Amino acid sequence: MTPAGTIGLEIELMAPRGSSRQALAEAIAVCCGGSASRIFYPQSEPSQILGTPILENLTLGFEVRDAQQRVVAQCVDDLTLQADCDRAHAPQPGWYRIVGDDIRFMQIIGRLSDANLPLAEVLQPVAKTLGLTLQQGPEGMVKLADELGPPIAIAALLPGERERPCELITAPLTYDQLPQVEAYLRVARQLGFYAPVEGATHLHFDAAPLCSAPVIRNLVHLFWAYGPTLKWLLGSNPHCRRLGLWPPELLGLVQDADWDQLPWERACDRLKTVSLTKYCDFNLKNIVYAPRHKHTFEVRILPVHLDLPPIVAAIDLMADLLGRAIAPEPVPPQEPLPAGIEGLEALLQALPLSEALHQLAADADGSAASHGPGD
Repeated sequence: MTPAGTIGLEIELMAPRGSSRQALAEAIAVCCGGSASRIFYPQSEPSQILGTPILENLTLGFEVRDAQQRVVAQCVDDLTLQADCDRAHAPQPGWYRIVGDDIRFMQIIGRLSDANLPLAEVLQPVAKTLGLTLQQGPEGMVKLADELGPPIAIAALLPGERERPCELITAPLTYDQLPQVEAYLRVARQLGFYAPVEGATHLHFDAAPLCSAPVIRNLVHLFWAYGPTLKWLLGSNPHCRRLGLWPPELLGLVQDADWDQLPWERACDRLKTVSLTKYCDFNLKNIVYAPRHKHTFEVRILPVHLDLPPIVAAIDLMADLLGRAIAPEPVPPQEPLPAGIEGLEALLQALPLSEALHQLAADADGSAASHGPGD
């Protein structure tokens, strides 16, 4: 079935040495007769600082607009992409990041700061607004601090080839607009971009059709049972970071006796009692918390593809699964089925009319047959 609503794609790429995500953004801009501009993009990472578990980052990215000034794509950093980068490599001129330990401060700093300013000046508008004086540190570092404690934010040069990781994020697209992505990927291939060691592709489906308690129950039952099979069938990257299962209590929650009768607002309240995270195989958090511009169901298990057809095949399969979740017939609960033929056969029985699943199953059978036993 054709997906309801729009689809957003996030494809993790790596620039060849000597290049950067800026090169891809500018080339895509030329391709669509538009322009590319420098932006800040928020990222979180685990911290080694005692008492500060998470560091918030504003990293340099690039926004691509077409000739009508519509945003069509972004090329941004992804801090999970590490293995392809030389951590000892010296910073490139003009590349820096802003780091802090409070997400609210960092959101404000992102709104007040201009990514086109040089490192020495980028925090000056924030300092002026707060009535503070910037402090200069070694190697061009700039600190925004007051007298009460640790720095509010630090701007510092970006070493370790961090200009090379490139998450290509598309604007929300209708199904008929997906061929536009092939043009972006063709440009990436021509520039020598490749799939990173830890790379993945994420699909964002419009969450609006999923916002009911019975649909969420069906969705949880489907992806709980068939998640391992889907990862096997779609070739999920074993080196990909920030994947994982839902918390076990989620399954019990959607099986409460009164679950199906709950209005959506109350269902969300109950779902918020579970430790949902975006860093899992299938992200429900964006459905429940509905962040601005990203009220989506996110599928995070795809590997990186440098051409469009396998991405469309995965979109078609996920659309069929979401269609089954939306259907009025309840999906019975099952234990997770094993990855491989056994799980695939069960999935075929659950989605007998899915052309995408049958084609992917045939491809999987052909691949197994071509290798033969003992290969």
